[in-house]
Amino acid sequence: FLEDHTHLPINLHKGSTSQIEDEDFAQEIHLHLQSLESKYFLAADVQRFLALPETHKKFQLEKIPSLRTVCCWLYAMSYHYGKVKNRMYVDGHERADVIEYRQSVFLPLWLQLEARMTTWTSDNEVILVTHDESIFYAHDRRNTHWIHKSEKPEPVCKGEGVSIMVSDFCLPELGWLTLKDGTDKAQILFRVSKNRDGYFDSVALMAQTEKAINLFEDNFGDSAIAAFGFDNAPSHQKRAADALSARHMPKNTKLWTPMKEGIKMCDGFNPLTQQRQSFYFPDNHPIRPGYFKEMRLILEECGFENAGKLPAQCGKSFNCANTGPDVACCCHRILFNQKDFLEQKPALVELVENRSHIAFFYPKFHCEVNFIEQTWESAKAHYRIQPLTQNKAQMEQNIWESLDQVDIIKMRCFANQSARFLDAYQKGLNGAQAMWANRKYHGHRVLPEKIMEALDATNVN
Repeated sequence: FLEDHTHLPINLHKGSTSQIEDEDFAQEIHLHLQSLESKYFLAADVQRFLALPETHKKFQLEKIPSLRTVCCWLYAMSYHYGKVKNRMYVDGHERADVIEYRQSVFLPLWLQLEARMTTWTSDNEVILVTHDESIFYAHDRRNTHWIHKSEKPEPVCKGEGVSIMVSDFCLPELGWLTLKDGTDKAQILFRVSKNRDGYFDSVALMAQTEKAINLFEDNFGDSAIAAFGFDNAPSHQKRAADALSARHMPKNTKLWTPMKEGIKMCDGFNPLTQQRQSFYFPDNHPIRPGYFKEMRLILEECGFENAGKLPAQCGKSFNCANTGPDVACCCHRILFNQKDFLEQKPALVELVENRSHIAFFYPKFHCEVNFIEQTWESAKAHYRIQPLTQNKAQMEQNIWESLDQVDIIKMRCFANQSARFLDAYQKGLNGAQAMWANRKYHGHRVLPEKIMEALDATNVN
């Protein structure tokens, strides 16, 4: 102890010590718990392990400890029984295609937008307007608190109760998107169910986005451009009814094939003639007036003379062995790799860009970069402490009050936190490193230039 003050002497005044104070014994239990296939182990699993003859003999146990003793040992080994806090989505957060989209598409676009966000020039000002949906449940209430031993259980409602979905836009400059005079807002309360309001599909989102653009222009006029950010959900990526799509095009059509009714596909672009290309015969065609051209003819018009010798698609599910840009294994693949098909945008993006604004999609599994997610969390924390609602009107009133209590100061703090995550990914950090850096430098909007040195010093991976 005199040479090393961290090496404390053993207290010899106590008559006995606990078996768990033996480091070898505690380490053996810890290794056994790590070897279990499931993280949801029980104290009985430790009890069964200690009952094994080899374990019993190795540590000279006098008897098998009780379950209560095992629980005390687990607490002494720094375990505690409770719920695991949710952080970020890890099932796809570091997936190769998700990282590729984040690093190659989303972050370069965000870097361009961020420069215009901070420049604040009159004509080039870009303002982030982020969108998301969240569901509130009638019976969702706070369920963790200090409980006195004399407190008796109270009857509770079964299940989560009815739900109301909220779809809204918010921006750090204004908070929730509303008219300048506050008489109208972009917020929608939607009762999702087949027997209620139906389902919030892409058509409903586009109608809400159209209204959000009008509200934005009412606040900023022509002095700013909105950068609308949406989740990378399949319903948000839906294309227009007349969008280019090679997925279900027939290679050959027969004279007796009836002409399908409905919306016709828009014109493509012929790389051979450098002109627009219609995929339908003219209305004055002698044999097939207004009929869809077959893929073979469309490709031959573009200069692919051997298209008739290729199959319509590879396999039954368009599963080509090679998906490179120059692959010509089937007719579907050739069309799929054409510039006009590759540049086909979702209907939501086309709607926003037609109004001279910008639209983009957040990377999948990256809820931390969309600050409205934290806004929902703050609103639900307030919602859970409200009295239990008795009807739809009370529930809607509680939702409105909970959303309104998230003021613009909180939203700007949430936006700064998301900006730190984005800056971390731009500097090459992965999800775990970005989370560590966000906690350490929570007072900054961006991370320091020497962040990699700090990571190496702390061995965060």
